[in-house]
Amino acid sequence: MKISNVTVFCASSSLAGDQFMYETQSLARSLVKENLLVQYGGGADGLMGHLADTVLELNGRIRGVIPRFMIDEGWVHPGVIDMVSVDDMQERKKKIMMETDAIISLPGGYGTLEELTEAITLKQLGLITSPIIIVNINGYYNALLEFFSNMLKNQFISEEHCQVWQSVERSADVIPALKVAESWDPVKARNNAAI
Repeated sequence: MKISNVTVFCASSSLAGDQFMYETQSLARSLVKENLLVQYGGGADGLMGHLADTVLELNGRIRGVIPRFMIDEGWVHPGVIDMVSVDDMQERKKKIMMETDAIISLPGGYGTLEELTEAITLKQLGLITSPIIIVNINGYYNALLEFFSNMLKNQFISEEHCQVWQSVERSADVIPALKVAESWDPVKARNNAAI
C-alpha cells in the first residue's frame, strides 16, 4: 500500500504527561523520516503543538486544517505555512479523513475520540479505506479497546469490524504497522456493514 500523507488525531491539552509528549515527538520524527506529509488539526498547543513543532524543526512537511473560529480564538499554529481554513468542525473532519492515505490516533480528549470513532464508522461503511492506527501509549486506550470487545461480545459489531482499526503500543510501531496494513475493500465493507 502506497502512503504519501497521513492524518494525525491528537490532543490540544498542554497538561498531558511527558510520556505523551515524547511519543508525539517520536511519531513526528518517524513520519518525517519516511518523507510523509503530516496533516493535523492546525493547533499550537498540547500534542498538536509538539507534533507540528517537531515536524517543522526537522524540515518536514505539515498541513493544518482548522476551523475559522479557532483562528479567531488564536489557537492556530503560527509556524505552519500550509494552513487550510475551513468553515466548521464538520468540514475539518471531512477534509482530514477523506484526503489522506492513513489515519493515526494519538491520545486525546473528546475531539480526538470523536474523530477516531467517526473514522472507524466511515471505514466500516466503506466510505474511507485508509488504515487506522490507534497508538495506545501507556494503555491510554485500554478502556476503549475493551469497550470495542464488549461490542463484539454483545454482537453489535462483527469480527470483520474489528479489522477496521489496528492498535500499537508505541509511536515507533506506527510505520511498521502501516507497511503491513492490508487493503480495505469498500464494496465488501458496505455489504458487511450490518450484522
